[in-house]
Amino acid sequence: MVKKPMPVRCPACEGPLSVKALYCEACGTEVVGRFLPNEFALLPREHLDFLRLFVKTRGNLKEVERILGVSYPTVRARLDALLKALGYEAGEEEGNRLQVLEALRRGEISVEEAVARLKEGKS
Repeated sequence: MVKKPMPVRCPACEGPLSVKALYCEACGTEVVGRFLPNEFALLPREHLDFLRLFVKTRGNLKEVERILGVSYPTVRARLDALLKALGYEAGEEEGNRLQVLEALRRGEISVEEAVARLKEGKS
């Protein structure tokens, strides 16, 4: 039998699903009740994939950057999004700094504009 990831949203109304039963494949024991999934089980696939890579690289963001082929500010933004999804808000100042650096990388602002925005602390 092919095992699929546990769904966390109702396919009919998109409401959160609760875990009601657990089953032991080794002995057939079934435990019925109301259980809370851990915070990692509730992550969307893209956050879970990033978390796996982050752990695999022992938290080395430069290595994550190399493997994904994206910029360092993009990796930091993905880490911040993961932290936010887990309930650990990234600091607003850090988020703004990453937005400025990403805008600079994309060529949307000049180096002078980036320096000015970073000095002012605004995005």
